[in-house]
Amino acid sequence: MIDEPTRPLDEGALRALVPRVLAGLVRRGEDFDAAEDALQEAMVEALRVWPEHPPREPRAWLTTVATRRLVDARRSEAARDRREEATYTEPLPAGTEAGDDTLFLLFCCCHPGLTPTSQVALTLRAVGGLTTCEIADAFYVPEATMAQRISRAKRTLQGRRLDQPGDLAVVLRVLYLVYTAGHAGRVDLAGEAIRLARQLTLATEEPEARGLLALMLLNHARLPARLDAEGRIVTLDRQDRGLWDTREIAEGVRVLQSALAVERRGRYQIEAAIAAVHDDAASAEETDWPQILAWYDDLVALTDEPVRQDPAAVLGRAVAVGHVLGAAAGLRETDRLRDVIGDRHRWHAVRGHLYELGGDLAAAATAYAEAARRATNVAERDHLVRQAARARAAASPLWERSG
Repeated sequence: MIDEPTRPLDEGALRALVPRVLAGLVRRGEDFDAAEDALQEAMVEALRVWPEHPPREPRAWLTTVATRRLVDARRSEAARDRREEATYTEPLPAGTEAGDDTLFLLFCCCHPGLTPTSQVALTLRAVGGLTTCEIADAFYVPEATMAQRISRAKRTLQGRRLDQPGDLAVVLRVLYLVYTAGHAGRVDLAGEAIRLARQLTLATEEPEARGLLALMLLNHARLPARLDAEGRIVTLDRQDRGLWDTREIAEGVRVLQSALAVERRGRYQIEAAIAAVHDDAASAEETDWPQILAWYDDLVALTDEPVRQDPAAVLGRAVAVGHVLGAAAGLRETDRLRDVIGDRHRWHAVRGHLYELGGDLAAAATAYAEAARRATNVAERDHLVRQAARARAAASPLWERSG
């Protein structure tokens, strides 16, 4: 028999198998931590063997090798009898695991017993297939710190039943946290979140899953215009819209329309609709602000106490009110929020925008400067400092004349 010629290993395809194999092992009752360790050993073996001897059924091969590693671990601890070992060493035929493996594994990683930080880290590690080093780099923390977080998450899950893990709302929130973590380090977390959201929409008909995917796509489409040549933030109204990814926008609109057709609207669908209106405008001046305000009214109505429960939505609505009814009306909306979120930098930033919209550049400069003082994100703080300087420079001729 003639050996097959050596073929380059598609590491991307190999990584894509990880969540499916891991989910299959966990479904069978394997400990999450032990199953992942065994699968990592199987991956190392695959990298060594597959280039010269590629398997016919890669998923079954990984499952079998990982299972054997689990058995070896049990044997070393004298934890299983011979009959159980024989059962676990039997190779599994392809396709025996359920088709919603990605959803199942996402649920496991988003178990309600974990903190949000641990949910995000474990999702990226187990479902995204990222290394601990890559996750640590993306979140600007030492690798040892991230390794501790992941280890704690695994210990939390140890011994717990994973047949009814975190609900879909938690999964969606975790994916959105991954997306909003940004584009830092060697891994594009926004792109990774979109990839996982695509898989999630294949596993559930829930319209909010499609709403989240649409929101990510419609926002991600603007990425090429979000920073200038020096890496500084460019606000939406000043972006070069010719740089926006029109194909990604079109896909986001299609996904959103399919979600809205179910007529069971939720937060992500409404936020995606707002993003779609912005993306549809050929220029900032052509933005359909009345339609955006209507969507914000729907978004605010989702919660009983929106000022306390969803201040971002209320602030967004204040901006829309300012564009539709005038800057003074928008500022009155922010006045209602002063006692609850008046200490947050975004409240001051929105006030700066509304003052500028109304032509009061001196007040805008003061509000932007206060927002910059309270901002914790370096890039955002620097942006607000520049906004304050720009408004102050534009207002200076008026000050000179008044003097």
